[in-house]
Formats: sequence, structure tokens, C-alpha cells
Amino acid sequence: MSANLDWGNLGFGYIKTPYRYVADYKDGKWGEGKITEDDKVVLSECAGVLQYSQSAFEGLKAYTTRDGRIVTFRPDLNGERLENSAARLEMPVFPKEKFLEAVDMVVSANKEYVPPYGSGATLYIRPYMFGSSPVIGVKPAEEYQFRMFCTPVGPYFKGGVKPITIRVSDFDRAAPHGTGHIKAGLNYAMSLHAIVDAHKNGFDENMYLDPASRTYVEETGGANFLFITKDGKVVTPKSDSILPSITRRSLCYVAEHYLGLTVEHRPVKFSEVRDFAECGLCGTAAVISPVGKIYDHGNEICFPSGMNVMGPVTKKLYDTLTGIQAGNIPAPDGWIREIK
Repeated sequence: MSANLDWGNLGFGYIKTPYRYVADYKDGKWGEGKITEDDKVVLSECAGVLQYSQSAFEGLKAYTTRDGRIVTFRPDLNGERLENSAARLEMPVFPKEKFLEAVDMVVSANKEYVPPYGSGATLYIRPYMFGSSPVIGVKPAEEYQFRMFCTPVGPYFKGGVKPITIRVSDFDRAAPHGTGHIKAGLNYAMSLHAIVDAHKNGFDENMYLDPASRTYVEETGGANFLFITKDGKVVTPKSDSILPSITRRSLCYVAEHYLGLTVEHRPVKFSEVRDFAECGLCGTAAVISPVGKIYDHGNEICFPSGMNVMGPVTKKLYDTLTGIQAGNIPAPDGWIREIK
């Protein structure tokens, strides 16, 4: 049975679904998680998350494959990344095994909200955790809550993929040795002013350079960069303050093992960006957002792939990975988790 939604016209926004997962951390241990219909979070006015932004989150999707199965894509890596984020923020680690159980339970409970194959829509899953007990001195909370909800979303690009224009930002995304490598809510709060300012000035996104020297490419506010050289190599920036994108890692595997391309994961100087043939931003929402132009304080870098279509190598990567997710192309072992 399917929910009565216009699947072909969904936007990328929140639609409340009936069920979500909740688990509480008290007295030094996680309690048994459960499915609930209650979407309200009740907190002390002095909760750790409200006073000192002690929170982390993840994002992943469930799909309907061509043969009618409901699957998730590499959720184990989301669970591992949340473990790392929690440890860095002095939060109790929510074990990956419980995380995977929660994904199965939430998707299964909301099965009728998983969009049908071919609609272009997916079920977006948002796991998150936060300090829930009162904290007034600067220290970690003593109690936490882990929650997971889901919402059906339309394709990130309505009407087809179009290359975007980005700018080199004057703001820094993350400090050296800071929290740029984890998925902390505070990182995204800090990026909001920069993205709103970019939009006001006619740009789709920001390119952040390394804050120490401002000579190396890092990432955008919420996606990793992927470049294609003129001789067909795939290059992704390497830095200790870049979030390890699951989509980027998957695309690199696809490039090497499915398409036979050479992959380089290395520091990328901004000065070499103008020599690349293609550029894309990779993340869960869009898989790859092609970049047609980068604006650098009055100078423009225009990629040969242009402003009309996704570049040829980027398109092959996009088609192959989305084909794996949809069940049209055989997946590597362990990449696809079926929801019963």
C-alpha cells in the first residue's frame, strides 16, 4: 500500500510521516529504543543542546528498486560516521548495530511513504542525537536522546540536472584541527550566513578554501568536491577538516572498479582548479551537482563541460551510482541493505 501523495511533484522538504524511533541515554547506558508516533521533543530550557549546541546528525535515503524491493544505501557507513561525530563531541556513542536496527524499524514502519520506483523521489532518513539534560557550566550533558525520522522528498533537481555557479568564499568553513571532519549541527549553523549571502549575490554555493593558507580546496557547506582532469582522471580533495562523504567514497569506488578510471585523493591547490575539465559537488541529496562556473573575486573559471549539461565523465559516474542504488546495476557486496 502506498501513501496518497503526488510522488512526481514532491519538493525537497519535510512531510510528517506516522512513525519515528527514539532511544534515551541515562545512568551511563542507552535504553531500549522504540518506535513512536509522537513527533514532539520536550526539553529542559537548560538542555545541553540548547546551551552549547551539543548535537550531531546524519542523512541517508531509502529507495524502491526496479524489482519492488525497499533498500537503503550503505547505512553502515552513516552509523560509523555518527559514532565518530559523537565521540568527538563527548557524546555517548550510539552503536552502529543499533543504528542499523533503527533504520530498518523506521523505514519498515513507514513503508507506504517510500516513493515508487521511477518517480524520482526517495525516502529521506534523518538520524540525530543531542544533549538533553540541563547544563549551565561548559561541559558535556549527562543525558542524551537519539532520534530518527523520515520524510519523502522529490528529486534535488526539479526538471533535470543543471550545472550551478559557485563562488570562492571569504568565510572559513572549519578551523584547522577543529570539527570539520564530523557531522556536527554547529558546523552547519556556522555555514548559514555564508550560504544566505551567496544566494543574495546570485551564487548557488560556496567553495571554501583551507583556513590556514587559503590555497587548497576543501568543500562546500554540505558537499565534497569531485574534479575530472582533461585526461579523464578523478580527483578529490584531501584534508583533515573535510567531512568524509559517503557519496564521494562510493563515486570513487565506482570510478575505479566500474569505469576503469584513475582516482586521486590528494590535496588540491586552488591554482590548479582552472585546469580541470569537469567539477561536481557530491552528497546524499543530489548525488552529484555539476558545477559550470566558479567566481573568484572578479575572475571566472568556466569548465569546458559548460553550463547546460553535466560533463561526460561526471554523467557516467552519476548514472552508474544511481543505477546501483535503483537496483539496475549489480552492487558491490554490502552496499545495499534490504528492508523487510
